[in-house]
Amino acid sequence: MPTIGWVILFLALALIVGSMMILRNSAHSMKISDEKMKKMQARKAEIEAEESAEDKEW
Repeated sequence: MPTIGWVILFLALALIVGSMMILRNSAHSMKISDEKMKKMQARKAEIEAEESAEDKEW
């Protein structure tokens, strides 16, 4: 393989690994407030109750 092929391959791998590192580092920086978490849990429970009611109808 010519040298330019190795350079392009190395740059592509570096971009992939760099992007994955950025995603990993920023994954924990998005905090959800307690109020939003309670709303999400209440909505999830509501949806599950609706789905179980629909299952019982069948």
